[in-house]
Amino acid sequence: MSENDFTPLLVTASDWLQDLLRYIQQPWFFYQILIIAAVYVVARLLHGRIESSLEARARAIKGHPGLLRFIVALLRRTDWILFVMFLAVILVIMRNITWPSRSYLIYLTLSLWIAWLAISVVSLVIRNRAIRRVVAVSGWIYVALIMLGLTTDAGELLSSAGVSIGEFRISALMVLKVLVFTTVTLWLAISVGNFLDHRIQRSEELTPSLRVLIGKVLKISLVVSAVVIALSATGVDLTVFTVFSGALGVGIGFGLQKVVSNFISGIIILLDRSIKPGDTITLGETFGWIRELRARFISVVTRDGREYLIPNEEFITSQVINWSFSDDLVRLDVPFGVSYDSDPHQVSALAIAAAQTVNRVVPSQKPVCWMTGFGDSSLDFVLRFWIRDPQKGLTNIRGQVLLALWDSFKEHGIKIPFPHREIIMQTPVELSPGPDAIRGQGSGAADSSNKP
Repeated sequence: MSENDFTPLLVTASDWLQDLLRYIQQPWFFYQILIIAAVYVVARLLHGRIESSLEARARAIKGHPGLLRFIVALLRRTDWILFVMFLAVILVIMRNITWPSRSYLIYLTLSLWIAWLAISVVSLVIRNRAIRRVVAVSGWIYVALIMLGLTTDAGELLSSAGVSIGEFRISALMVLKVLVFTTVTLWLAISVGNFLDHRIQRSEELTPSLRVLIGKVLKISLVVSAVVIALSATGVDLTVFTVFSGALGVGIGFGLQKVVSNFISGIIILLDRSIKPGDTITLGETFGWIRELRARFISVVTRDGREYLIPNEEFITSQVINWSFSDDLVRLDVPFGVSYDSDPHQVSALAIAAAQTVNRVVPSQKPVCWMTGFGDSSLDFVLRFWIRDPQKGLTNIRGQVLLALWDSFKEHGIKIPFPHREIIMQTPVELSPGPDAIRGQGSGAADSSNKP
């Protein structure tokens, strides 16, 4: 790129500045300034009333934070929106009743304010600070080129800067177009995908697994379509990527083997509906309920508030206990033992009655109690009962049942034995007093001899 490439830009900018200086000296220039100032004052006066009434309605929007953020960003610029609207009406009227040159300043002000309004609203919606700055700077550069009439020259300058790969040429203008179009289409695709996914998740006619599957398929399809549309719109020949994508696919296949495996495992889980949001599961030492199904992992929340992000592959290759797969009715066992002095028939009846007093025990499924064996120091029993809410915990319900057993057994005099051992000596053992006992006996004898 040489200095001659910038010559058209400099000449055009110089001519534009000279025309602007001559225009400032015209009387209509000052009339337009007064019109612009008057329109601004009217817009500021109407701003307070309109914003307060519209903001109350906007706050009523629930479940769409992105839409609410965009509407609030517009409401914060109500005065500028009114200013642009009134100025556009005045521009149309003046273009019809007088020469266009007498409304050029109004046109220029309207164009700048429309650009500023669009850039400021978009910047407020974008959360990332770095991206906001890039969008704002890029927008103002583009507006400046339009105002100066330099868009054609700037396009030719960017087109001249590039490299050729075989028959395919990559220029700075093409890269810029691809970045802009891809960013816009991806943002639109993600926004539409999130909106549709939110609507699908609220559908009661679909199962939870089917909701997640449809939502993921929609999002992936929209993102892929957005990329293809952006590349096609910018003039990129997609056949160029055929050989490159083949070689890249082999490398990605080895490098991202686990990622692809987890993604495919997630699709399989959604298709066979073995796990869905809300299910209570046990995987290894982890017990909790499914909060969310993602493309790479499954979010499992435990009773202590920890959230485990378990790869999808683990749910395919490992043994998983789904406590609520086909039915939420779960049976629990509580083993216990009583003294040999107790009546096993009475113990069984008391255990069943005690379990029925616990709130979480399902009353429609009567508990059962069976004697399982003669232990070393106790009669062994197992108490079995049913619950419907395993997500609320298993240890706590077992503890409540054990406390109910303790209270019932204590009330009816049934003892719970503790381990004890009886030692039998094979040979006679002679016990002799220790040194302290001998000294005690000696002092006692001496004392008795001194008595009268």
